[in-house]
Formats: sequence, structure tokens, C-alpha cells
Amino acid sequence: MIIQRLLELVIARRNEKWMKEQGAREFGLKHYQFIVLMHSLFFVVFIFEKISFFRELLPFWQLCAAVFVCAQLIRVWAISSLGRFWNTKILVLPNVEVVRRGPYRFIKHPNYLVVSIELLVVPLMFGAYVTACLFTILNILMLSIRIPAEEKALRELTEYESYLGSCNRFLPKLLNKYDN
Repeated sequence: MIIQRLLELVIARRNEKWMKEQGAREFGLKHYQFIVLMHSLFFVVFIFEKISFFRELLPFWQLCAAVFVCAQLIRVWAISSLGRFWNTKILVLPNVEVVRRGPYRFIKHPNYLVVSIELLVVPLMFGAYVTACLFTILNILMLSIRIPAEEKALRELTEYESYLGSCNRFLPKLLNKYDN
């Protein structure tokens, strides 16, 4: 996971450079440093709990591993669907069409879903319950700031409102199917 995060930062920096050259505006500067801190501390606390308290793999670790792998597939799908627009920062190009392909056809923030799954499932797999609980709560707090900031930026500079009408169209259809 640490290597994956470092590779993602390389991709994000490359994409950031390109987006800023195209005229992207950056939002959420105040909270971004806390997101980086939270993700860094996750690994420190997780490793500390695992080693200090001799945590072992849970009997159902294979299920946790399968959920983790599925989450990674969604991450790759989300990143590849956004292409050069994917970033760890909130960078928005004015008047660019909002991406509506890949997992973004079904859910507004698939990458945040993946991170939420990781922060819960990985520590649970190794019996690190404190890490799982603590960072799930911290992540909820972070996302309660991050998602509104991102959506405000998108509303301000793109046709995000029309995207909201098309996003999550799968779920209402599925629910309507079972209402009858």
C-alpha cells in the first residue's frame, strides 16, 4: 500500500503539472495537508499496533483480502477513467465536461469509497481494531470537509449540476425494479 500511495503521488504530480498548464484552479488547500497527515499516520499507527500488540491475521482474512483486491480494481478503474484529471488535490479546469464514464456513471466519488474500504479492511485483516476504528472515524471527518469542498469547486467551474442528474442513475433504476 505504501508503494502504491507513492506511485499515486507521482501520477498526481504529473497530472497536477499538466492541469495547471491548462489553467486549472486549486481548491481545498487548507485541509489537504491534514489529509496527507492522516494517510501518513495511518501507516505509522497500523504498523505500531500490529507489532506492539502482536496482532495476527484474522480467521476470515481471505474475505478481507478479497474486499481489498476488489477495492483496488475500483481504484484503477476510477483513476484510468479520470485520466489526466485524476489527482489527490482538488484541481478543476474551468468549463471542462465532468467525467461520466467508468465508476463515475454509478457513484460520484469512487476513489473516496476505495480509501474508506482500505482504512477499515486492511487493519481489520490484521486484527488492528484500534487503527480500523480510529482511521475510519478520521476519514469520515475528513470526507465531510473534502467532498463538499470538491463539489463546490466543481459546481463553480463546470456543469456539475447536470452531472448530478445523471450520476447514480443505476441505483434508482434498481430500486424501482423492486418497488413493483
